[in-house]
Amino acid sequence: MKLWEKDKKTSNSILEFTIGKDREFDASLAPFDVLGSMAHALMLGKTNIISENEATELFDALFHYYPVTEGQSFELDPGDEDIHSHLEGYLVKTIGETGKKIHTGRSRNDQVMVAMILYFREEMRLVLSEAGDLMNTLLGKGNEFKTCLLPGYTHTQVAMPSSFGLWLGAYAERFLDDMEEFQAVYKVINKNPLGSAAGYGSSFPIDRELTTHLLGFSELMISSATAQLNRSRIESRIASGLSAFANTLSRLANDIVFFIGQDTSFLSFPDELTTGSSIMPHKKNPDVLELIRAHCNVIAQNYVTLNGLSANLISGYHRDFQLTKEMLFPSFQQLRNCLKMMNLMVENMLPAEDILSADKYQYAFSVEVVNNKVIQGKSFREAYREVAEEIEKGIFKTGPRVDYTHIGSIGNPGIEMIRDRLISLSEHFSIMEPEEVLNKMKTFKEEAFYHK
Repeated sequence: MKLWEKDKKTSNSILEFTIGKDREFDASLAPFDVLGSMAHALMLGKTNIISENEATELFDALFHYYPVTEGQSFELDPGDEDIHSHLEGYLVKTIGETGKKIHTGRSRNDQVMVAMILYFREEMRLVLSEAGDLMNTLLGKGNEFKTCLLPGYTHTQVAMPSSFGLWLGAYAERFLDDMEEFQAVYKVINKNPLGSAAGYGSSFPIDRELTTHLLGFSELMISSATAQLNRSRIESRIASGLSAFANTLSRLANDIVFFIGQDTSFLSFPDELTTGSSIMPHKKNPDVLELIRAHCNVIAQNYVTLNGLSANLISGYHRDFQLTKEMLFPSFQQLRNCLKMMNLMVENMLPAEDILSADKYQYAFSVEVVNNKVIQGKSFREAYREVAEEIEKGIFKTGPRVDYTHIGSIGNPGIEMIRDRLISLSEHFSIMEPEEVLNKMKTFKEEAFYHK
């Protein structure tokens, strides 16, 4: 079934090419298209565009079909062009001619936008949940090992003393920044495009504010033209948010790969979390971390690709936008998998002890010696020159002694402050879950709109 089909058939080769991978990704959109259609049906009845009984029939049929679309085994029928045609076909088959009225006052353009934004909302909620779990693990391990020193690097050379608490806390804080960025993206995209139709509104007296309320949007996309201008713009903004998480994950993975090498041996993992070599019996390969790094680097590139997709297009809808699904949809699951696997690795990491007691790291304490000379009354430049000469002559000696006390330093990495910020961020932000939207509409139907 095709919503646009007339009396002339389109070539199968054209259909196959234009449909592309839509069926595959539209199965993921199915429950969200049902939610959008339920809100639309209630609105049509409320505004008397269709009768109350017809709206009830549509809503009830969709309500009972929602659990079916949530199932992992849900698939579109072979003859369906997309989820939208599938859903209308189901309604016609289930309740007859009334099913055809579901498309009144809307286009596939606003229909798909609503479903996609609802899908994005849920996927963003799941990403934030996984990121929160990883941040708590980073902070827990950072607190557990906050006194364990390790080298800090600049230019990939040993620079100054660091610690596992400072290192792990830094990544937790960076993930917090990523979370704030993602929340800002959510605020921008959580607007209702339903009723914009093909981008120029509808001649039916629809109530767009009602569907905004029912679907849990924070506000309305006011101009119908804006809704279509936002196609691919929404996706690129989300890709930007995913890219931020991916970039942080990739850098953390790269740090750990470096830290567990035989030349450093700052960290180790249980054997069951590493893999081996087919010919080298001593190898314990960090395959999981390398794949996290690779997947996240690919995810980060989607932002550039999605921006390029819509470059130089005139306003209005274009079929180019169809490709955003295959670029963006898999990224959510892949990022969640990477967050989950990184959480597992961090939870099981085993830091080495007394790393900085090795002679090769003594120069990491050169700044400490300079600072001590300054405390004793010398100028910084004079102290710096004296220590540099000692290093040059090979007579510099010091032990692993550090006296950092300020917030965000080795002696005071600020783990609890970062944790408090995470708690505050989580408490003041939430994304409405699909079940909440479903129950909200059910309550509206039973207690308000159709109350007898």
